[in-house]
Amino acid sequence: MTASTAQPCHQPALAPAPENAVNHSLTPKRRRPVTENSDYAAFARRVLRAYSRRVADGDVESLAHMASLADDINDAIALAVHGLRDTGYSWAEIGSRLGITRQATQQRWGSTGRALRGR
Repeated sequence: MTASTAQPCHQPALAPAPENAVNHSLTPKRRRPVTENSDYAAFARRVLRAYSRRVADGDVESLAHMASLADDINDAIALAVHGLRDTGYSWAEIGSRLGITRQATQQRWGSTGRALRGR
């Protein structure tokens, strides 16, 4: 009701929101290219370099922590390699990205996969 006329106030009802108006036949489901991997790797490099400068400036107690990062990085690489293997990449494809042969790739990471997945 309005205050001046004591009449009920009639407002039009809102129309329901339309369903998704995307024409799926014109909008193919394309996989978006991954663009952040190189940026993320550059960030990780900057962090490691900053940490090494900190140690070099006299934080000798952190040297052991920094050395343990090498083990963590090697474990992460092994997990990544085995993840790629699980999704169908061959030893040759993985080795070519690392600049080593298929045989070297398989020798380095072939037997460690089961042990790392169990962690």
